[in-house]
Amino acid sequence: MNIIVSSIDFVLNYGKANSLWPLTFATSCCGIEMMHTALADYDLARFGSEVFRGSPRQADLLICAGTITVKMAPCLKKLYNQMPKPAYVIAMGSCAISGGMFSDSYSVMQGIDSILPVDIYLPGCPPRPEALIDALIKLKNDIKKESILTKKDRLNYCSDYISEQCADVEDLQIEYFGVDKI
Repeated sequence: MNIIVSSIDFVLNYGKANSLWPLTFATSCCGIEMMHTALADYDLARFGSEVFRGSPRQADLLICAGTITVKMAPCLKKLYNQMPKPAYVIAMGSCAISGGMFSDSYSVMQGIDSILPVDIYLPGCPPRPEALIDALIKLKNDIKKESILTKKDRLNYCSDYISEQCADVEDLQIEYFGVDKI
């Protein structure tokens, strides 16, 4: 039985790892570096990720590049929830990881990990295209190690994480702004 499961894991993970389709979600200077990664100089097509999708229903990788404000949080969470599971998240840049240079602002989130489960943190302001390619390679290696037997655990973890961290993003906005409606 173990041979059959490991063979199925190898085939499924090979397909998932080599056909990651990122969702286009860029808000600031990190988005320019993400676009630069898709150009001919770096040739992201080598990794099967050249197709940046505009629809969350066709993407399985969310590269969150740039500053996320509290008002954007419901949209970001909605996009993630619309992605087919398992969905992967890369937090690209200091602003997406910790708020960056805007961390003392009342309207900037102190990292997207408060509303989404992040798989790879990509530091820098902005990170170079080589760093994004390295993050994709590390994510591909992590995907290749997944097993069918732990797949349900990951899906349950993601849904529990989101419901625990931020049951309703409006509550997050109330916490930041102290008002009922924005």
